[in-house]
Amino acid sequence: MPDPRYTELSLPAQTAYAELAERTRTFEMENALAGLSGSFQKLSRKGKEYWYFSWREAGAERTRVSYVGPDNETVLALVERFRRNRNPKALAPQALSAINLGCAPMAPKHFRLIKRLGEYGLFRTGALLVGTHAFIAYGNLLGVRWRDASTTLDVDLAHAGNNVSVAMHADLEVNVHDALQSLEMGLLPITELDGSIGSQYRNPADAELRVDFLTTRGRSHKPARIPALNVALEPLKFMEFALEELTQACVFGRTGACMVNLPAPERYAVHKLVVYGERPLNQRAKANKDLLQVAALAAWFAQNGQAGTFNKAWRDLVTRGRGWRNRAKQGRDALLRIAPDIELATLWKE
Repeated sequence: MPDPRYTELSLPAQTAYAELAERTRTFEMENALAGLSGSFQKLSRKGKEYWYFSWREAGAERTRVSYVGPDNETVLALVERFRRNRNPKALAPQALSAINLGCAPMAPKHFRLIKRLGEYGLFRTGALLVGTHAFIAYGNLLGVRWRDASTTLDVDLAHAGNNVSVAMHADLEVNVHDALQSLEMGLLPITELDGSIGSQYRNPADAELRVDFLTTRGRSHKPARIPALNVALEPLKFMEFALEELTQACVFGRTGACMVNLPAPERYAVHKLVVYGERPLNQRAKANKDLLQVAALAAWFAQNGQAGTFNKAWRDLVTRGRGWRNRAKQGRDALLRIAPDIELATLWKE
């Protein structure tokens, strides 16, 4: 019986997305690394292996490192092909084909913003797209199209910042502020009380255009200043859980496509549960939207033989301490009140 929360993409749509992602990876790597003299290296982190590209610019004393991706067949193929000439073909035709077949695109203004940040190298520093845009991207990645809970007004991005335990160890310097200003979309940084630039950008004339930069919370609750990014990051409780494992996906609009980093989808879902109780009452509508997203992802994992993957993330979270466990169970109980059909022991066993 079909799940009411999503519809399966047709095989042609899934194939179109896979081909678009492959072309986008190749295009971006060849454009980002063309002309550089350097080498690839594979490093281990928390028991998993990832590829990086290291190089030294002319006249520079320091070697730079750019994150490429996890150790899989796709990245290995790109490593072998990166010295070829850049692909001159634009990605727009392939993106339009995926959209016409049923894959979900980003809203035009949001895609333009995400793509520009990608062009400046933000995602090669290990930054992740989070929030509802990540949820939309998961649909294409998992071969489905969500029916609800996919409307958003803001673009949320996260970076480990100074938290070396979850950082991807890429030392690129990216001027995020300049990237946003180059768009000429009226985005202005929100100033803190002390006069410093904060972690949010807004367009005063467009309520549908705002950007939030997030990170993990340490001892300080103040925005973390990251000189290598030229932006401040807003610290949030429990954010480290979503940043500890990542995947990559292709996001696109009618004008093209770009690759982004995302939290692993099971960790994205479980993280939404632990932060559910943290939202104040005036954000209850957003909290309910979070629960709808968790319900859709949990249903996908349960119905596609991946309940064990979801449960592994759940067990990781509830064993991190009493505060984590109590909040997670509060979120789970709220979730099961609106989606009792996913009360499966295989998802929630401890």
